[in-house]
Amino acid sequence: MTMAARIGFAEADITPPVGTAKIGWKKLIVSDTVLDPLYAKAAVVLADGDSVGLVQLDTLSIRWTQVNEIRDRVSEEFGFPGSSILVGATHNHAGPAVADAGDVKRDEEYVNFLVERVVEAIGQAIENAVPAEIGMGHCAEFRVGFNRRVVMRDGTVRTHGTFNDPDSLCVEGPIDPEVHVLAARDGEGSPLGCIVNFGCHPAHHGGTTELSGGFPEVVASIMEKRGWPVTIFLDGSSGNVTTVDPARGGYNVPKEEAGSILADDVSHILESVSYTSEVEVGARSRRLELPFRELTRDQLEGTARGAQRFIDSEIYEREMPRLVERVRSMGSQPAEVQAVFVNDSAYIGVPAEFFAELGLEIKERCYPVEAKIVGQANGMVGYVPTAEAFERGGYETTLCGSSRLAPEAGGMLVDGAVELVKSRG
Repeated sequence: MTMAARIGFAEADITPPVGTAKIGWKKLIVSDTVLDPLYAKAAVVLADGDSVGLVQLDTLSIRWTQVNEIRDRVSEEFGFPGSSILVGATHNHAGPAVADAGDVKRDEEYVNFLVERVVEAIGQAIENAVPAEIGMGHCAEFRVGFNRRVVMRDGTVRTHGTFNDPDSLCVEGPIDPEVHVLAARDGEGSPLGCIVNFGCHPAHHGGTTELSGGFPEVVASIMEKRGWPVTIFLDGSSGNVTTVDPARGGYNVPKEEAGSILADDVSHILESVSYTSEVEVGARSRRLELPFRELTRDQLEGTARGAQRFIDSEIYEREMPRLVERVRSMGSQPAEVQAVFVNDSAYIGVPAEFFAELGLEIKERCYPVEAKIVGQANGMVGYVPTAEAFERGGYETTLCGSSRLAPEAGGMLVDGAVELVKSRG
């Protein structure tokens, strides 16, 4: 049964103070400038007794323990079903240290502040909820994101390789070009907010001392000027997709250009969206236990075929004892897969830097439900490449704290997501 829904949007500033450690490149970088604000943004949909929430964070990731705290507090303070909330990080490299990464340690004081602000944003979105109608649409975009894995003549992969290298053969895989928009407006036709889903690394300013929300906040800023008060950006399957184009010698599309292109895509989609006040929502999730990789000597020493350590190898070496202890003590990696349904679409929360091929497989297998992948959602298990990618190597498959799972983990997450969607009935 469907009925007119109540929908609310809200946002909260989560910009850390200057002097906060950043998380960008595994090495310690201390911020000294704020280029633009970082936000936590929330949308809630209440329809026919069911409620769901979607949250964007301008951070690299979010830990599952923090997500659980957010959900518990929202349930207790607002009577909203916490289990129906999806919390997705944009994977912003120009943000604060919210997790341990190489030499960088998470800032516990900031993490506590972040959780508080997310709860506030969700509460405000619930308070802001009004009778509304929704519209959805999509387009394809190939000018912003590029598969960064270049296959070499010896069969290995160079992450961020370019075709200036005579040994380069081809790009290993696709991107997911879909830009999807869910728009909401009130009974008088005034925009309430929109949710944009697109898969691409927001890595600008990751290696510098500036804090920034990256191109997702460029999109939001432009859309606000065009009359949309809150724009939520949910990153998709971006584990092997960035704004760096190997076909143009490694040209990095500036964040302003990337954000402007995507904002124009969103505006174009909104021009032809058909709205409905009949909205049906729901959510379900399941927990998986993902296997860790076999810790061979070649893996531990970074000498496996195709291994690629981007930064000082000593940072990797310092990380290995903690990784070995983690693998031995845990045995497997818990991971939540979630599906948040809005009419015939499903936002699939995956707690990983998910390869584009895996996200596309979910979309294909879930048809006729239109699946939208949300990466770095409800936790973070690191990179999840395809099984085939491990045969070629590259940065994403090189053993470290952010790449620790076995090759079969990707298929397990795909199967888990598809089963959630198919079990809806």
